[in-house]
Amino acid sequence: MSRVPGPFRSQLRAELTVVLRNGEQLLLTLIIPVLLLVFFSTVDVLPTGDVREPIDFLTPGVLALAVMSSAMVSLGIATGFERGYKVLKRLGATPLGRPRWLAAKITTVIVVQMIQLVVLVPVALVLGWDAGSARWLLAVGAVITGTIAFGGVGLFIAGRLRAEINLAAQNGLYLVLLLLGGMVIPFDELPEPLAAVAKCLPSGALADVLRDALVGGADRPGTSWIVLAAWAVVAPALTALTFRWE
Repeated sequence: MSRVPGPFRSQLRAELTVVLRNGEQLLLTLIIPVLLLVFFSTVDVLPTGDVREPIDFLTPGVLALAVMSSAMVSLGIATGFERGYKVLKRLGATPLGRPRWLAAKITTVIVVQMIQLVVLVPVALVLGWDAGSARWLLAVGAVITGTIAFGGVGLFIAGRLRAEINLAAQNGLYLVLLLLGGMVIPFDELPEPLAAVAKCLPSGALADVLRDALVGGADRPGTSWIVLAAWAVVAPALTALTFRWE
């Protein structure tokens, strides 16, 4: 830990403290994915492609949804209001800088994602998911890469728009990515042009690589990893270059 730069370490500690103190928000990030997983796995209302059981399709999709909710929407909205209330203005005059601030924000969300993973996986197992073929290191790598990608997207939007517009934009984008992301609706249930677009989105790529890691039912895992990695590089880089403290 001593090798971690001082400003980054201090900011990471501050971000983690805020998350732990804001217990109700952390609870919501855990409860909502659990409720979605339980509801859609027990009520036959969604197409689930060619998998054996709905839970086999839904488990990777809900995990991807949890990543998107926390890393993009929750982080983006909270940061937008921090920026609107001038909370971030003082950081611009410190040695922290945009890249280390961005890294502290995304690292904090990765910690939250690991907690979500620990909670959601046992729920899925209770609901009948067979994890015998799961490749856990690949799944954790997908969650971390997805968190970086979505965190970059959420913070990019938060750094360019006023807080109220940012709130609407984050929620609107969330709905679009949810419907087109292969999380709860398979790609082959979408019209072909929409499916082609969906596979290039971070949501579609993350759902596909998680499905490959956890149930072996991916559409095109190799290409999806390239797409997800590209989003994980480009989105944070743009945020680091363009984020405005106020």
